[in-house]
Amino acid sequence: MDIDKILEVTKKAAVDAGIAIMKVYDEAEDMEITYKDGDMPLTAADKASNKIIVDVLRKEFPEYSILSEEEKDDRSRLDNDYCFVVDPLDGTKEFIKRNGQFTVNIALAYKHESVLGVIYVPVTGELYYAAKGKGAYLDTNEEKCIKLSVSECTDIKKLRLVMSGSHGCEEMDKLIEKYGFKDFVKMGSSLKGCVVAKGEAEVYYRHNPTMEWDTAAMQCIVEEAGAIFRQMDDTPMLYNREDSLNAKGFYIINKIENKLH
Repeated sequence: MDIDKILEVTKKAAVDAGIAIMKVYDEAEDMEITYKDGDMPLTAADKASNKIIVDVLRKEFPEYSILSEEEKDDRSRLDNDYCFVVDPLDGTKEFIKRNGQFTVNIALAYKHESVLGVIYVPVTGELYYAAKGKGAYLDTNEEKCIKLSVSECTDIKKLRLVMSGSHGCEEMDKLIEKYGFKDFVKMGSSLKGCVVAKGEAEVYYRHNPTMEWDTAAMQCIVEEAGAIFRQMDDTPMLYNREDSLNAKGFYIINKIENKLH
């Protein structure tokens, strides 16, 4: 596995996909929205982004399997140690709301562990990326290779929380009330993990279910920045599973002292 090559290919694929997403975002006055699995929105941007990413990954790494939100699941991936986990447009609801809080997520799982993560934010041009054992970094339009590291804060009264903008959570409301937290921000997509990774928040709890492609890239990035990422029952989150639903929820904290109960 040439992790440096994979990182370069996936970074470029994420950016190219983001450009395609912005073309739809900027031009679509009356966005055409279809729905899958009940109430999950799907736009032309999801489809365009998915095609760019999947075509590149299949061409460059034909021996690796792919699990993408917008692809029919090929269960033969379960026999492959290597599996790309892709969310071509994380935060479709945010995209439709036009609030800019959506991302492109590409991860690589090796033997069920997230070992590479790329998150691109099309509206701002921010590119977050990490590979296991190599640290986490951010490229902006002005600066490249900014090393990411979590906040050192362990004062419970000063903790900054991020939470989902589109998915309300009774458990989180109770924790906020219990600890009297005042500094919390609601936002969409994997941006919440990125905010913890760069030290601008300390805590992200997600009690509601998510999917593998929502968390795989984010997990590698936050862990390489020094954060702790666990399922709500404190077990590790694994990838390329038979059931792609992250049913247990998860939490991301900058320091173990900040685990909320």
